[in-house]
Amino acid sequence: MPVRAFVVDKDGESLTTSVRELADEELGDDPVVIEVEWAACNFKDSMVVQPGNRVARRFPLVPGIDLAGTVVQSADPSLCVGSSVLAQGYDLGVAHHGGFAERARVPAGWVVPLPAQVTARHAVTVGTAGFTAALSLRRLEDNGLSPGDGPVLVTGASGGVGSMAVSLLAGHGYEVVASTGKAAEHPYLRALGAAEVLGRDEVTGDDGRVLGPERWAGAVDCVGGETLAAVLRSTRYGGAVAASGLTGGNAFSSSVYPFIVRAVALLGIDSVLTPIEERRALWARVAEDFPAERAESIVEREVGLEGVAGALDDLASARVRGRVLVDPHR
Repeated sequence: MPVRAFVVDKDGESLTTSVRELADEELGDDPVVIEVEWAACNFKDSMVVQPGNRVARRFPLVPGIDLAGTVVQSADPSLCVGSSVLAQGYDLGVAHHGGFAERARVPAGWVVPLPAQVTARHAVTVGTAGFTAALSLRRLEDNGLSPGDGPVLVTGASGGVGSMAVSLLAGHGYEVVASTGKAAEHPYLRALGAAEVLGRDEVTGDDGRVLGPERWAGAVDCVGGETLAAVLRSTRYGGAVAASGLTGGNAFSSSVYPFIVRAVALLGIDSVLTPIEERRALWARVAEDFPAERAESIVEREVGLEGVAGALDDLASARVRGRVLVDPHR
């Protein structure tokens, strides 16, 4: 049966996008077939439609690094037909057709069974953004961070990962300071639980000194570049920065002083190759960590397949607050 999908094609050095039908065999031959109920747009999805990108590793490609729905065919006894599941990470939407389609075929080792109280919409609303935030908090707490230690900074706070991090940290009792370059989003971030909201310049404006004032007990950096360097300079002794973003640049310049004078740790957060056992364990807590009503407040809009191109363009241009959901049957 043909499947409607949002597809990226390559012609020479040019990329084109379209909504068209794919034959069932074009989805591949992986053992688990999922009827996709919801997907979500992520910054990584916006990258694969950019000419000259090095993210997409096959064409044609159905992007969509987050998808959730119902198993309609399975050769794996642990994933029963009719069960609600999520798939994310690994090669999904990059070297393997992803979630911007009515159905998807994926390896069993990429699939996360959803807890009974978590719907497909709730799951993709949390999605890679919430999963990255949860990984960030786990790594920071493994480094010794706990509520009561002092303010925890979240940069790029109005984006998907940033919004989820603000909500998650506040829900776990942390004093959250949210940083954003969008003054209009201050009320939104306070509603998510931020105790204080700062402009971007209030985080980066330390004149580039090798060390700044000790401000943050820890940080979730979703920006990278100059912002990450500034956050490292102002993290307290023994604190840590969990870094997962590059919207502000994929390179940064830092002296060694934050590391050898203040014992600051830089923790890299990778949501792509997280082992499936840890992935499933974190998702088992999703209803507790991201209550449905709070997660829903982070949704900016929902689109059908025809609206994906515009949503990805808005993401690439930083015109999105929170999450954009995709209903592939719309």
